[in-house]
Amino acid sequence: MIKAGIETNRYISQNREGTLRAMMEWMKIDRELAAATYDGVVKTYGDDLTLPDDGLRLLIDEAKKNAKLNREVSIDQVADLSMLKEAQREMGIK
Repeated sequence: MIKAGIETNRYISQNREGTLRAMMEWMKIDRELAAATYDGVVKTYGDDLTLPDDGLRLLIDEAKKNAKLNREVSIDQVADLSMLKEAQREMGIK
């Protein structure tokens, strides 16, 4: 499943038009909203599904704020990337 996700993410990042068409149909949204959504999200993940630490940190900080949590939360406490790293190795990515 992770390997399929990597292949899907590669398609998304390399095929904007096809992705926009799929988004408009699946999400029942117009082209303008699909394009804005695509452009805002496409750079979040790398082609290999890696989420940059600073992107993950932003998500954690936002969740902490919403939960009114003051203690530090490390990336390791919320994300186990071992299966992703194994799939990437098997695909010759890392």
